[in-house]
Amino acid sequence: MTRSCHPPSMATLLCPRPRFWNSLCCVNKSSFWLFMVLLKFGTLLQRLGVCLLHEMGKGRDSWWWPYLKQLPRGYDTLATFSEFEKQALQVDDAVWTAEKAILKAKMEWRQAKLVMEQLQFKPKFRSFGAWTWVCATISSRTMHVSWDEAGTLCPVGDFFNYAAPGEESSGLDGGCHTSESFLEDGLLANGIASDQLTTKGLNSHLDSFVDAGFEDHLAAYCFYARRDYKKGEQVLLAYGTYTNLDLLEHYGFLLAKNLNEKAFIPLEPGILSLTSWPQDSIYLHADGKPSFALLSALRFYVSSPQQRRSILHLVYSGSQLSEDNEINASRLLSKKCHEVLQSLPTTTEEDDLLLSVIERIQDMNCPVEVGKLLCSFRGEISAFLDGHKDLPAAHDKIVEFLLSSRAKSSLGKWKLAVQWRRGYKQIIADCICFCTEVIEGFSHQNEVNIPEP
Repeated sequence: MTRSCHPPSMATLLCPRPRFWNSLCCVNKSSFWLFMVLLKFGTLLQRLGVCLLHEMGKGRDSWWWPYLKQLPRGYDTLATFSEFEKQALQVDDAVWTAEKAILKAKMEWRQAKLVMEQLQFKPKFRSFGAWTWVCATISSRTMHVSWDEAGTLCPVGDFFNYAAPGEESSGLDGGCHTSESFLEDGLLANGIASDQLTTKGLNSHLDSFVDAGFEDHLAAYCFYARRDYKKGEQVLLAYGTYTNLDLLEHYGFLLAKNLNEKAFIPLEPGILSLTSWPQDSIYLHADGKPSFALLSALRFYVSSPQQRRSILHLVYSGSQLSEDNEINASRLLSKKCHEVLQSLPTTTEEDDLLLSVIERIQDMNCPVEVGKLLCSFRGEISAFLDGHKDLPAAHDKIVEFLLSSRAKSSLGKWKLAVQWRRGYKQIIADCICFCTEVIEGFSHQNEVNIPEP
């Protein structure tokens, strides 16, 4: 960059279409044999994945080598999680999300493996590990384009790091973006149809959360500055609004503070069936407050069955029905949150202690120090070691393993899982505090309003 400062909404980078790398250009630029195979093979994502591994197999002889050598050699996306790392998430929804990602990767790999064997790929490039790497590369680095559902790799442009919408000024009016969670609440409160929230209706409201896009008139992918940047400062881009579980699934990282974070809690079918809110709109915000749909559903559920028909319009408008109703809804929500925390294997305090131990192991380079730490703290570390079934039982071998690059990779994923569940529990705990404040607020108000004898 030659400018010393990039003002808001100014293009910081333009990547021309001829430099894109997607499933279509891969087929067009491949050898005749590869072209004939890919033409009949799988999804666009699988075609791009096979092409990417094909180029990796060429090494320095690949035209793409200057780009390929800059790519990470490992990722921490959910599809790369081991059974232990997956279970370390603890929360059923998160574990299921990880399972789904792993199963999807395995299914695609089994199909792609047949093609890669036919193309005589080297064994290491047709392994499941290689396939999870290529899937993570595509998931975390491709940019959206309308003509290719797999997206397109955009050299240099796909190296920008992430900044969550809501944390920086928009650059257009000096205001701050609101998070997707609060945007959904606003749409629900104003009567936007629930099906629009999961399709084009919500997407059209979220365009301003993305800092890049393909411009037809320039035939290039354009990346825009959200705020002022000075020379030497890292430019961050918003890929879109994501929860931490979304970020972990698709990109392999999470944020310590994410305004778009959500926590879903299990509720009785009766609560969900009484209203027409979509289930993905019934959650807790990052600060522990219930979403518009969740609070409305709880208000309706604790109301008298005889009154429900007459108060339905008030429920959908977001109005409080009565003090007693608000207190009962808060008590029910608090009860559900307590049940969630009690059902999880560890507390936030235990998670904090475990995180400190993991970080100490990651920072250690001395076998003696690692050995002492293992003796003083076992707990979940024993389960971590048991998850590596090929590990010798000898103490010195265990210490040697914990200092290896293989262990460092696994420790990193384990740490991400613990950080995610710790954040989930914090939202649940914050919701309990919020409910307590609501209940005590009404109680205090009633005490003040009692007339003196």
